Amino acid sequence: MIGLIIKSLLTLSSLFFTVYLFYSGSWGWGIVFIFITAFIGLFLFRNENLILAALQMRQQNMEKAQKYLNRIKQPQFLMKGQQAYFFYLKAIASSQTLKAGQVESLFRKALSIGLKKEHDQAMAKMNIGAICLSTGRRREAETLLGEAKKLDKKGMLTDHIKSLKKQMGRATSQNQMRMAQMSKGKRGKMR
Repeated sequence: MIGLIIKSLLTLSSLFFTVYLFYSGSWGWGIVFIFITAFIGLFLFRNENLILAALQMRQQNMEKAQKYLNRIKQPQFLMKGQQAYFFYLKAIASSQTLKAGQVESLFRKALSIGLKKEHDQAMAKMNIGAICLSTGRRREAETLLGEAKKLDKKGMLTDHIKSLKKQMGRATSQNQMRMAQMSKGKRGKMR
């Protein structure tokens, strides 16, 4: 919250100084300060830690990405879109270290707040579907994978979705496993 206040004060003071430069006749410095004000204003609407975390994730460096995401202490003060991408990036970066339920809740938070890009929505739903498949919630996994396939218009996730559907076809649900175990136990006692 304090960072947002400082950023907004810097942006406003830079804007007023730019207007003053134009008013006093320093057109050259005024044009330079237009770019400086725009640069400072960019960081008012974009959190620099999210940008750095996304760059580290692109380079497959999850430890540094988590370090940048952990710098954000109060994500509730981020703007709505940034908050959604914070939870989305946090879920991807910590998928190896956190439990599946915690990762699923992070993806669901990101979806409920609202991810802007359809590709990101498809990726989140595909990951939730994979978690549902591993925990035995087959129907939910089927619906989520279907939604992910519809959202993936560029076809970047088709291989992953197909492999998850193959796993779904091979994997038996927990209820089927329990029924098989119960029926084997009863048959052994009846004989």
